[in-house]
Amino acid sequence: MKILITGGCGFVGSNIAIYLKKKLKKVRICSLDNLMRKGSKENRNRLLMHNIKNYKINIEKFKKIQSLEKFNLIIDCCAEPAIEVSKKEPDRVFNTNLIGTFNILKKCINDKANIIFLSSSRVYSIEKLRAMVKNLNIKTPLKIGKKITEKFETESASSLYGFTKIASEKLIKEFFFNSKLKYIINRFGVIAGPWQFGKQDQGFVSLWMAKHFFKKKLSYIGFGGKGHQVRDVIHIKDVCKIILLQIKNIKKINNQTFNIGGGAKNKISLKNLTTKCEEITKNKIVISENRKTSLFDIPYFVTDNSKIHKFYKWKPFHSIDILLYDIYKWLKENKRFKKFF
Repeated sequence: MKILITGGCGFVGSNIAIYLKKKLKKVRICSLDNLMRKGSKENRNRLLMHNIKNYKINIEKFKKIQSLEKFNLIIDCCAEPAIEVSKKEPDRVFNTNLIGTFNILKKCINDKANIIFLSSSRVYSIEKLRAMVKNLNIKTPLKIGKKITEKFETESASSLYGFTKIASEKLIKEFFFNSKLKYIINRFGVIAGPWQFGKQDQGFVSLWMAKHFFKKKLSYIGFGGKGHQVRDVIHIKDVCKIILLQIKNIKKINNQTFNIGGGAKNKISLKNLTTKCEEITKNKIVISENRKTSLFDIPYFVTDNSKIHKFYKWKPFHSIDILLYDIYKWLKENKRFKKFF
């Protein structure tokens, strides 16, 4: 068996690649990554240490993708996930996320390869998500008990990034319709862990810990600038485990869409995240308040993992405390990465 991981030198892709390399001894694992994102070259070096080849190719270049060796499975992790980039460089987001998926699907058809597609919780309606908590007390967000299922609305605006993801999901279903090939779509929430070179609008958990560790400034942005926004967070190790389960069971469980996240037990507000980072690093930093809310920001999201648990008996194992300590330990061992934060 041969597996290609697109975006294989990114945070998620590189961790999945190395995990699968350790667990699937007889499987050839390859990466496809143009090495343009922050930290991708550092992750590429990790892949090389585990004898994982990276093809330095832009995912928009179909002829180059098609010229690659044939694969049995493609895990599509490639994306431009930053919401702010959607506003500043919409062509880049559209081409990477949607044209890129289109090219990978053509490769799947030609190779007769199955696909596991990493979609996002950002496919869901911003308007509906905001309305859901409108009458709730956002000052006590951790008391909100609502969780988001796969049936939540995806029709209205969700950001350009969200659109490219839901459009990619539809493309997959079109390409694989009436086909013997199998697909799995995973709508992941916030993923965090070591080797994530985070920024404010993407990878905020690792960013928060890094800013505390290196004693740099931060800002609470939007919804009054008090840090009351809530997300559930999933450890990258738990992501890797569910991907392995899906690979092993793809003949029996396929053509399904799943929400996957940390769930209610692993939800946290920015304010609480600050407290935990202070406790672990023993550092207090300046955090300013920016009351202006981004057009695409949401105050609350917690994943309902019921469906993924029903199919695989899977649930997230690692707590937020373990996750944060793992990031702290990684930073402590790699102080040279200060320049990335």
